[in-house]
Amino acid sequence: MTLHYSVLASGSTGNAIFIKTEQTRLLVDAGLSGKKLEQLFAEIGEHPGQLDAVLITHEHADHIKGLGVLARRYKIPVYANAKTWFELDKLCGKIDGEQKFHFERGQTLTLGDIDIESYGISHDAVEPMAFCFYHGGKKLSMATDLGYVSEKIKGILRGSQVLIFEANHDVQMLRMSRYPWNIKRRILSDVGHLSNEASGEALAEIITDCTQKVYLAHLSQDNNMQDLARMTVEQILKAEGVPVGQQVTLHDTYPDRPTRLVAV
Repeated sequence: MTLHYSVLASGSTGNAIFIKTEQTRLLVDAGLSGKKLEQLFAEIGEHPGQLDAVLITHEHADHIKGLGVLARRYKIPVYANAKTWFELDKLCGKIDGEQKFHFERGQTLTLGDIDIESYGISHDAVEPMAFCFYHGGKKLSMATDLGYVSEKIKGILRGSQVLIFEANHDVQMLRMSRYPWNIKRRILSDVGHLSNEASGEALAEIITDCTQKVYLAHLSQDNNMQDLARMTVEQILKAEGVPVGQQVTLHDTYPDRPTRLVAV
């Protein structure tokens, strides 16, 4: 009983995560064009027409860009909470009512042989959420697009073998960037995105003895670098006594290509 996954794409230009077992195939978010998503699926030997469901975290374009096309083309069931659906109906074009399902924050849903726990996050969307996936005694959790990590969220994420976790920006790069101040203020706020430092500090309290892999996700292409994010998080974790490189390994994600399809 294995749970396979691939971060198809992650970053400010588009986000999508693929999760599968022998029976069930799920996509979390569809933030790239339908054509690009099909290409990313092909790179890991999969096809979107085999999906059992798409789960949507929130309505921002980098998470839903290809949703309408994908849902209509392959008749895939889509799950989102009621407030997010209100926004999706305006942004994604017509999706058949028979494909639309509600999945609220704080609920647990079973799709095929995967149990999915949803939880609320702090981000400037109408009702953003993220998910933990359970199968065969294994737990994979994701947490991106959150301005800060509450104690409640840390508790939800503990006990995960795999974490897909935000490390969006380097604070100094962001402050020195050409972004307008209102955009900088939004990113740095409690409803914005996690910095590399905040990511490392939160992970130090989330990682447990069973944690094996951490994927640093949703990196800004303007205000971060993979090496910098990894180095910053690694330094913080080592300072806190986390056995990075031994028990726990850090992994990159990419805005335009998938990570390898591997098992938890």
